[in-house]
Amino acid sequence: MKSNQNILFEEIYQQHHAMVMQMCLGFVRGDHDIAKDLQQEVFISVWKNLKTFRGASSYKTWIYRITVNTCLQYVKKKKKEPTFSISEIENQVPFPEQKTPEKRAISTLYTAIGQLNELDRLLIMMVLDNQDYDTIAEVIGIQPTNVRVKIHRVKKRLKKILENNGNG
Repeated sequence: MKSNQNILFEEIYQQHHAMVMQMCLGFVRGDHDIAKDLQQEVFISVWKNLKTFRGASSYKTWIYRITVNTCLQYVKKKKKEPTFSISEIENQVPFPEQKTPEKRAISTLYTAIGQLNELDRLLIMMVLDNQDYDTIAEVIGIQPTNVRVKIHRVKKRLKKILENNGNG
C-alpha cells in the first residue's frame, strides 16, 4: 500500500513534470539530455522537501522556485566551463536524421532564449507555459503590474536576437 506522501508526490509529478521540463529546456538552450537531468534533480528535491512544505504558496509556485534555483545553480556552475551552442555543434557534426521545420524552429527559439539573461529566461519560459501574471510576479518577486512591462521588453529582446541570428 502506498503512503500518503507517495500518492501526493505522484500527483505533483503528473501535474508539474511538463512545466518543469519546459523551464529546464529554456535554461539549457534546448538540450533535452541536460534538461532531463535537471528535471530529475528538481523532483528529487521536491521529494526530499515534501514533508517540510508549509503551504505558504501553491505547489506550482513552490516547484517553480525549486526549478529556477536548480537551473540557476547549473548555469552558474557551467559558466566556468567553455560551452558551445547547439547550432555550433550541429554545424560541426553531421547528424543522420534531418530535423523537421518545426524542430528547427523550436531549437532556434531555445537557442535564442538561452542568450537572454537568467531572469529574462525565467520570465519568457513562464509566459510560454501560459502562467498568469500573479504567478509570475510571485515566483520572480516583483509586482504583478510590472510583469506586463517586463514581458514586453523580453519579447522585444528575443525578437531582436531571432532577427539577428536569422540574418547572420
